[in-house]
Amino acid sequence: MNSLLYINYPSWIHPEIFPGVPFLQLFRWYGLMYVFAFGFAYMILRRELKEGVLDANGKKATEDDIVGFIATGIVFLLLGARIFATLVYDTTGKYLKAPWLIFWPFDENMNFTGLAGMSYHGGFIGGLIGMIVWTRKNKRNTMQWIDAMCVAIPCGYTFGRLGNFLNGELFGRITTMPWGMVFPDAQQFSIVKPWVTDFANACGMEIPASGLVNLPRHPSQLYEAFFEGIFLFVILWLVHKKKPFHGFISALYTAGYGLVRFVIEYFRMPDADLGYRLGPDKGTQGEIWRNTSLLNLSTGQLLCLGMIAGGIVLGLICWKLSKNKK
Repeated sequence: MNSLLYINYPSWIHPEIFPGVPFLQLFRWYGLMYVFAFGFAYMILRRELKEGVLDANGKKATEDDIVGFIATGIVFLLLGARIFATLVYDTTGKYLKAPWLIFWPFDENMNFTGLAGMSYHGGFIGGLIGMIVWTRKNKRNTMQWIDAMCVAIPCGYTFGRLGNFLNGELFGRITTMPWGMVFPDAQQFSIVKPWVTDFANACGMEIPASGLVNLPRHPSQLYEAFFEGIFLFVILWLVHKKKPFHGFISALYTAGYGLVRFVIEYFRMPDADLGYRLGPDKGTQGEIWRNTSLLNLSTGQLLCLGMIAGGIVLGLICWKLSKNKK
């Protein structure tokens, strides 16, 4: 038997901040991460306010403007994230038949579940609409303010993915890498299939008497927290004061996030009920827990391709408009 080549998910991590305390079960790490994310966005925008990058046409920005801008963006972001998740990623059709359930935080037994299920791409669209609404209403330069927010978004996203990790959810595909992690709630595999035994042996795992084995997964939440969050934030922060035109940061973020997320999707688990949207294993019949072909594209990857294209088009449009103003 090979030496141990995987990591067990820490047993001391729980989704609840105060596990075992009945009246505090509603307080979860994932929700707290949203608070951290929005707080970080405020800090970055406040820093940009002091740098003067939000002032334009003789109109000085204030901290009240920042609060209003962020609050409007948050409301639209949450609406977009929830609506998109329930109508695009859900295949049961229950939300189409009963749309009020989209914002109903209880299950059929009246147990509190919160608004489980948020879509990044839906939040992106909703937040964008919210920022446009605020800047139009307050007669501010739309792309200038969205640029400022785009600098802050990546690190906020880091907190969200850390929340997913603490929940033990959104883990990736199986892997033989030594940093592969065994998540307690992951699907188990039967040793009836020869590749399962080979995979377990390669990781140094013992086969349980049940014949079912929980194989190590990519901790893709942590990949995303770093590359889609910290890595992208550093790039945007380094160029935010040197941007050649309004809209440059927005375009760079949109295309940059789409590119990084597209690559990481190869390590994430596609939605089991959706499977691949394109590729040799299109549909739900393919073994989505293994990456058998780079041509298999998930829903998230198709949306990311749209973001990459959209970022490039946005950059070209904003560049052209800046040239015409000179």
